[in-house]
Amino acid sequence: MPCRFLPCTIRPARRRFSIATAAIAHLEGRALGNVKKAKSRKSVRRRGHAVTIDEVAAHASVSPMTVSRVVNNTSNVRESTRERVMRAVEELGYTPNLAASSLAAAQATRIGLIYTNPSGAYLSELLVGALRGTARTATQLVIEAWDEADAKSQRHAARMLAKRVAGVILPPPLCESRPVVSELVGAGIPVVAIASGRSSDDISCVRIDDFHASKEITAYLAALGHTRIGYIKGHPNQTASELRYQGYVAALGEAGIDLDDSLVQQGYYTYRSGLEAAEKLLARRKAPTAIFASNDDMAAAVVSVAHRRGLDVPRDLSVVGFDDTSAATNVWPELTTIHQPVASMADLAVNILQRSIRGKEQHTRVVVDHVVAHVLVKRGSVAARTSGTRSGA
Repeated sequence: MPCRFLPCTIRPARRRFSIATAAIAHLEGRALGNVKKAKSRKSVRRRGHAVTIDEVAAHASVSPMTVSRVVNNTSNVRESTRERVMRAVEELGYTPNLAASSLAAAQATRIGLIYTNPSGAYLSELLVGALRGTARTATQLVIEAWDEADAKSQRHAARMLAKRVAGVILPPPLCESRPVVSELVGAGIPVVAIASGRSSDDISCVRIDDFHASKEITAYLAALGHTRIGYIKGHPNQTASELRYQGYVAALGEAGIDLDDSLVQQGYYTYRSGLEAAEKLLARRKAPTAIFASNDDMAAAVVSVAHRRGLDVPRDLSVVGFDDTSAATNVWPELTTIHQPVASMADLAVNILQRSIRGKEQHTRVVVDHVVAHVLVKRGSVAARTSGTRSGA
């Protein structure tokens, strides 16, 4: 669904003047219908009167759209026309309206952000960053949810979206959907993936090193004396889920701890899947003394199950998460977790997408794989394992 708080209307191509021109004319206090009247004047300069784009157009015998293209330095203007317009700009002392130019640029540049992520906390971080980036660059943001769409519907939706936007930001799991990505890339639309577990030759990516982040937080638990460390996997439709699991396994190996498959449960990055996984882990005769859930929503669910079973966190059970979303600080005790700067990553994705769009206009290809730093954030949900730590159900 289009974002309701940002303008998303697209004016049909057959109209003579674009929304950009209309915005400039409106902000300068003149109706677009006055263009013909302006053209009939020989001298448009008046003392104390700010020269308008219509007057420059009339003086150079071109349309206001052409003047806009020249002053914004776009490439699709003949050199002779460009010189004539610039001469008129100089003779009349025309100064472009910066506010109007910003609005015009926003009308000309629309980027889409499409999501199916089930985590509300993660989505909130994503939207904050994307809105911050688009506000700074005077870009329109079109937001759509494809939660109920199957692969065929998503492909069709991607085909339609490619006709409405200049670029697209794809968070997981859509950033790893081959049908969606191939449809957008095939249409010549620049794409930036956020938090994908792998880089690509076709699209840009902003991500962290999921493997090493997971390995670091698991090693932290092992260093505190935990040897029975439960793990709740992320959704299998995301590469990052497998990388986080591999990091967990690698850390156990380096700590000399044998992998116990009975301490690994499948999750789906949702609070409910975290509840179900935690119940299974904590019902075991030899329960884990620590649980690493591969996102904060599932880790928060683990804390809830522990409390319901009368366990003290962290005295009886240490719990860690991943992402450092608002879910990590909305539970008690607050979660030790891996900080993945989702908002900053979305902001950076907007910046990369803008560069890609400009590169496309200049017939150059821009593909970036940007790995940002993660941080292990230590809070109150972890304690060293002591002889009194619960080891059985």
